[in-house]
Amino acid sequence: MADGLGDRKGRNPARRAERRARRAELRAVAAAEAASGTASGAAAGTAAVPAETPDETPAPARSEAPPAPRGVRPPAGRARPKRRHWGLLAAFFLMVVVPVAASAVYLWTRAADQYASTVGFTVRREEMASAVDILGGLSNLSGGGGSSDTDILYEFIQSQEMVAALDARLDLRRIYGRAWPDDPVFALDPDASLEALVRYWRRVVRVAYDSGSGLIELRVLAFTPGDAHAVATGILEESTRKINALSAQAREDAMRYAREELDQAVARLKAAREAMTAFRTRTQIVDPNADIQGQMGLLNTLQQQLAEAMIELDLMRDTVRAGDPRIARAERRIEVIRARIAEERRKFGVAGVAGDDGTGRDYAEILAEYERLSVDREFAEQAYKAALAAYDTARAEADRQSRYLATFVRPTLAQTAEYPARAMLVGLVALFSFLAWAVASLIFYSLRDRR
Repeated sequence: MADGLGDRKGRNPARRAERRARRAELRAVAAAEAASGTASGAAAGTAAVPAETPDETPAPARSEAPPAPRGVRPPAGRARPKRRHWGLLAAFFLMVVVPVAASAVYLWTRAADQYASTVGFTVRREEMASAVDILGGLSNLSGGGGSSDTDILYEFIQSQEMVAALDARLDLRRIYGRAWPDDPVFALDPDASLEALVRYWRRVVRVAYDSGSGLIELRVLAFTPGDAHAVATGILEESTRKINALSAQAREDAMRYAREELDQAVARLKAAREAMTAFRTRTQIVDPNADIQGQMGLLNTLQQQLAEAMIELDLMRDTVRAGDPRIARAERRIEVIRARIAEERRKFGVAGVAGDDGTGRDYAEILAEYERLSVDREFAEQAYKAALAAYDTARAEADRQSRYLATFVRPTLAQTAEYPARAMLVGLVALFSFLAWAVASLIFYSLRDRR
């Protein structure tokens, strides 16, 4: 306000000069009054007075008021109410008294009693070990937890789908239109649209959700205790149905993934076995390891026969003459045995076994191919076992409910009406009305001081 006065003084020099002239005039008038009072007192003192008589006493002298000091403004007059003061009172009456009185009259005469039903629940999930965890013992890969399901349920309770489902079951327009049209503020128009019903639903159903613990608590209002309990029970049942649907979808996903994995494992095992069959048909060898052992046994036998034939030849040369035909037969037998040994040994070297194109293949290549096919077949068999176990686990999990709604507060049945909170609502109306009036008054005086 001082800034406003400073601005006025800077902007109106003529008014400031006028005030200075008025103060000078007041000082002159005060000085003249003081001078006239002094002169009248002196004249009274010099005037002739009658002679004093013995029986007459002189009258006491009249005391004069001291003169007013120079430069002091006269005292302000009595304050009187002005038009702006009456305007403030009228605004207070219209902005504070009337709304408070109107809200109090409406709440205590027309507002219908409302009953509250409370229900609390949370989403629980049974942890399931995955196929990798069962077969390899690596880690628990169980997927999303129950908190995300609770978030979904929190949004579902306030959604249009929930309102439409309960309206079809319970006729929400009938339940919340009981007090219409006597209570248009807290009641619902029976002809309201679905969008209006959703907006009204969020007024009468309050959801308290603790994201840390995953607990959901509902407070449902209605005009009768039975209606409030029925709506709370309906919310609980629809929430259970939604959680069961989510659980069924999760089970179906798990079954689909396990089935796809099993099909891939079956195809891989089939291809590995077909490759092994083709190898055996091409090489005419069932098991190269067993065939090598047989070849080694044959070589050992030939080695023994060769040694015996050589010993027999030496003995024969010592006992018979040089041209004996038995010596020639023994030497021929030794040559045949050595040729057979050489032939059998060539099977372990280059061109040991005939291939598809007519070229020879040694046992080293055959054995390497056989071992590769054996490893592929064993891996396919292990993968098939793992996929089959995962599929069995997924099917067993599908037979039970992995997600379920755990209720820790069943829907309550109210005995007394606790809503609307009339005293609190009237207090809030009074508070905000007074704040509005105070702000409007400050704005009015601020604009007035700037003129």
